[in-house]
Amino acid sequence: MGSSIVGFGRYHYRYDSGHEGDAPRVGFSPRKSALTLYVMDGFEGRDELVARLGKVKTGKSCLYINRLADVDAEVLEQIVAASLTWMAEKYPA
Repeated sequence: MGSSIVGFGRYHYRYDSGHEGDAPRVGFSPRKSALTLYVMDGFEGRDELVARLGKVKTGKSCLYINRLADVDAEVLEQIVAASLTWMAEKYPA
């Protein structure tokens, strides 16, 4: 997805405004300021999982990680799996 995001899977979205496009189901970008993980924010339990994740900053659909050693890898895996499950329900392939 572009020159700096590695995307896994793909879905097509369409907003009520008529804007539409394609995006990865999960994305990753090793930005200069932080490792950025793009996961959806609407799945049940997301806030609790992020609270257990470790030292991260969050955006609407982003997790900003300074170092992988700062986070719990098992919780990160749970977040990605839950996000993908939710995406499959909301945007079937």
